[in-house]
Amino acid sequence: MPETTAPTTELTSQYVTQVANDLERNVKEQERISAEIASLQEQLAAVQHDHTVLLNVQQALGVTQAPAQPAAEAESATVPSPRQKAGTVRGKKPKARTSTAATKTAAPKEPEAKGAGTTKAAQPTLVELIRRHLLELKEPRSAGDISAALDEAHPDRHITTKVVRITLEGLVAKSQAERSKQGRSVFYIAPAPAATSEAEAEPQSADL
Repeated sequence: MPETTAPTTELTSQYVTQVANDLERNVKEQERISAEIASLQEQLAAVQHDHTVLLNVQQALGVTQAPAQPAAEAESATVPSPRQKAGTVRGKKPKARTSTAATKTAAPKEPEAKGAGTTKAAQPTLVELIRRHLLELKEPRSAGDISAALDEAHPDRHITTKVVRITLEGLVAKSQAERSKQGRSVFYIAPAPAATSEAEAEPQSADL
């Protein structure tokens, strides 16, 4: 009996050691993968934030996004067509049936693209929102105050102070807004109607 029990105990200890090593490697692998996932999530959040800022800047510059969407939908619409052609070659079916099926599947996507373009085109641009807000102000406001008011009124637009400041400077350059400084702070407001009326009256008096 002692001779048979000795080899079994040695074999058991070997299995125990091997299982313990495998468990240790498994835990380390889980930690490594979890760290990679956390890093990728942080990178994804940063890229998504940059994408939102770029969209706001694009809206501030008055650039519409309508041309970009039909191209993406056109690519998705062209993907099924090679598969249908491949199916017809393998099955050697008549071409008339596959062409009609392709037109039926591609036809419903056109109204969706037009509808998406009209809904987004109906939304006012960031420049229009800021211009309307300036007309409603009774006293100058900073870019941060204007950004907070617009973000509260339009939470789906994700309006940032940086984009609002760039848009306000563009309106100042076009004489569609006035800028004033109080210390280090910069404030903006719509141009006074009296100033524009006086500017229009001066050429008439000069002619008289």
